[in-house]
Amino acid sequence: MGLEIPMIRIGGVVLCGGRSSRMGRSKAWLPWGDELLLPRVVRLLGEVTAPIVVVAAPGQDTPSLPLQIDIIRDPEPGRGPLQGLAAGLEALRGRADAAYVSSCDVPFLQPAFVRRVIELLGDCAICVPEAGGRRHPLAAVYRIEVAAVAARLLAANRLRPAFLFDEMPTRIVRPEELADVDPTFQSLRNLNTPADYEAALRESFPERGR
Repeated sequence: MGLEIPMIRIGGVVLCGGRSSRMGRSKAWLPWGDELLLPRVVRLLGEVTAPIVVVAAPGQDTPSLPLQIDIIRDPEPGRGPLQGLAAGLEALRGRADAAYVSSCDVPFLQPAFVRRVIELLGDCAICVPEAGGRRHPLAAVYRIEVAAVAARLLAANRLRPAFLFDEMPTRIVRPEELADVDPTFQSLRNLNTPADYEAALRESFPERGR
């Protein structure tokens, strides 16, 4: 018997307010086929979750998004993904019970992967995949009440999302629990550098090199 998505409202949060220092330009605006990266990730996540909020940096320009997508701003610049996570969850309060939180630089995101992580949340506050020897907090599901704990960590200047896993009941998803929906874990593949981006483009659009 297959797993069933719990009967709770699952929203989505996409973080795009990072400095992209290694990429050298905003990842949100990177072309990907006939799309840009941020709208692509929003579209893919929208196959499984609703509503979706995008968290951007103060004053950051973002590509055009569907009207139903809310864009909110980090309260402060440079405080990292934990702040964006907290802001996104807070923006969904009253509209969702939990949210899948994603970065904006995952062009290979698989809706089936998102659905599986949601299915495995159970009664926990957080459900986070572990693959490649590390946990992936920006490919995880968080209940809305995690926002308050994230705010407390931010106030203590403990800025790593991984600190949340020590604070709240967390379900760690093992690689074998995801292998059937995303065998090569492409949903976890980030584009951090120009070399990452170019390699991903060559794989996805080989005609570009002809």
